[in-house]
Formats: sequence, C-alpha cells, structure tokens
Amino acid sequence: MEKRYNQLVDLFKARYGCRLQKLVVDAGFTCPNRDGTVSRGGCTFCDNNAFHPNYSTPDKSITEQLKEGVEFHRRRYPRATKYLAYFQPYSNTYAPLETLKARYEEALSFPDVVGLAIGTRPDCVDAAKMDYLESLVKDEGKVVFLEFGIESCYDTTLEHINRGHTFEQARCAVEEAASRGIMTGAHFIFGLPGETTEMMLEGAEIINSLSLDSLKFHQLQIIKGTRMEEEFRQFPERFVTWTLDEYIDFFIDFLERLRPDLMIERFAGEVPPRFVNSTPWGLVRNVELLRMLEKRLAERNTCQGRFAL
Repeated sequence: MEKRYNQLVDLFKARYGCRLQKLVVDAGFTCPNRDGTVSRGGCTFCDNNAFHPNYSTPDKSITEQLKEGVEFHRRRYPRATKYLAYFQPYSNTYAPLETLKARYEEALSFPDVVGLAIGTRPDCVDAAKMDYLESLVKDEGKVVFLEFGIESCYDTTLEHINRGHTFEQARCAVEEAASRGIMTGAHFIFGLPGETTEMMLEGAEIINSLSLDSLKFHQLQIIKGTRMEEEFRQFPERFVTWTLDEYIDFFIDFLERLRPDLMIERFAGEVPPRFVNSTPWGLVRNVELLRMLEKRLAERNTCQGRFAL
C-alpha cells in the first residue's frame, strides 16, 4: 500500500532492522515550572498521571519498571525485540548530571535496551548534558532521542498556558541537539486556547524550519482537575474543538503543509476516560484512528508535504 505519510516506526525499522519499542520509565523527576524555579502549578493542561501506564511509577526501580514494561508490551507487540527506555513523566533532564547518568546508565544496562528516549523541556538542557548525550551516541553507539515538549509555536499561547519557556528557547535546544547527532522530536497540541485553525495550520511552516526528526501531535483533551478545565468551563469560546471526522480532515490539511521528511510518531492523543471531563470521540483506540487517517488520505488522494514550502 502506498505510504502517504512518514511514520517513526518505519524509520527505526529501516535504520536498526527492527521495531524499537518504547518502555516508559518514571525516574522521579519534576519540572521547573512546578517547583518554583520558573513557576508553580505546572502547565494549565497537565496531569502527568493521565499520560503514562500503570506499570511506570517512581516507587519502583528503573530496572523493575523496565521488566514490567517488557511483559506489558510482549502481549501487544510480540515481535518487538529491542527497546528504548522512555523517560517520560515531567522533565527528564532536570537534575544534576551525575543523577542523570546514574538513571540513564541503569536503563542502558537492561537487556535489549539499545537507547534512550528522553522527554524534557527546552530550558532543561545545557552544554554539559548535551556533551554527555552526544558521547552516548558517538562513543557508545547508543540511540539517544530527545523529545522536547514545545506544545505551541506561539509565545502568547505558551505564556497563557504557563509553559514557562519561549519558542526561541525551543528552537535553540532543538538545533543544539541536532548539531550533535542526537535525534530530536517535538510534541505539539492542537486546540490550545486562543489559537485559531488558521494559526495552527500556519504553524506547519514554523515547524518545518526546525531540525527535527519526528513529531507527536494530539488534540487538546481537557483533563479533570486542571486549570484548563476551569478555563474551558468559563470561556469555551477560546477553544477550537473538532468532531473526529473534522479533526482528521484538519490534520490532513496540516500534514499537506508539513515537510515531507519529518516522521510522525502520533497524530492524536488517547487519554484514559477516567481522566478527562468528556469523551466526545467515544472510546476510539489509536489503531482505529490510524486506519481512519489512512482511509481519508486515500479518499482525498493527498500526502504529507504536498503543499510544503
């Protein structure tokens, strides 16, 4: 079947000869916009408990989490034989370098873990940490994938959601990592308050200018108990929302503008229903979303990068 967009899983298969399955690890880190260094309370949309599996909890050692992760994914992806330790919750470069080395190297010593995927913020990497990650890639042959939470291309939005960093900081962090041979990914949210559909679509050209390997996108989901939930209740007019079919067409409009070499890791989010204040799309799983996207791309006879500048 003709591939109408690039998927990260295909890049890993081509480069390493197999699927590299991510195993989520909670290493007990926090964020500078939670502990008062930048701000307190975190991003207005965020509850980290909604975004990682039950086997990943900081009361367990990294080794224990990886063992449980292998068993969890063995049932879902029995052909997966190599893994990335995915340091996901909060900001996973936000600690002294010696602490990071201890956490990362415990993960890298686990059987069949060939590298690290590290979720972090653009303002939580410095030259010393980059030097170390570069050495893992160039001296030890490890896969190192830095996944930056950027969320929006617009500083007005980043300030509104209490993100605590600018887009220029994100650009600098991405470029620095890429210049060192570290794989780079970024996460963006569609539907943040104050952003119009046109603004979101125009963001594709901005994203195209970054030295990124891959992208994760998801529609804004309103998590119970967050400040975003209260804003959505009081000011629903600030938010763009979509039915499932509308979102798929919107994403295809975006994909057509996106640089054709960028790898898509995810195009929609899937939060457990107990965490969200509504499930307007029903309980549609990711595999079904992918099928719907591919079907609609074929119906529109279009592909990633069709209108990229």
